[in-house]
Amino acid sequence: MVLEGGLEATVSSTDAVRFEFAVTNAGTEPVELRFSDACKAEFVVEDEGREVWRYTDGRLFAQMIGSERIAPDETATYGAEWDGPLTGEYTAVAELRAQDSACKARADLSVP
Repeated sequence: MVLEGGLEATVSSTDAVRFEFAVTNAGTEPVELRFSDACKAEFVVEDEGREVWRYTDGRLFAQMIGSERIAPDETATYGAEWDGPLTGEYTAVAELRAQDSACKARADLSVP
């Protein structure tokens, strides 16, 4: 199983940052991702290694076991939005929350 991740962070004019985490199956066999709740990816924003925002903080997710199949060369996309970010230079990290599969991606972003 070979999962590759990419993360895009888009700063909007409405005082929010939109994250898009793309997880691609770079292998030759389908991958079955198993999740223990409705949150499929975690997003964290850091300022020089100090955490300033975490997508799951203060949120509740349905406690349901689910799965998602990604065929070879197929991509699954997960998103999140950070409302009201402060001006600064940050690093965003996205991580897949599947039970038996790991995938992570990073992106730098600047909030004017």
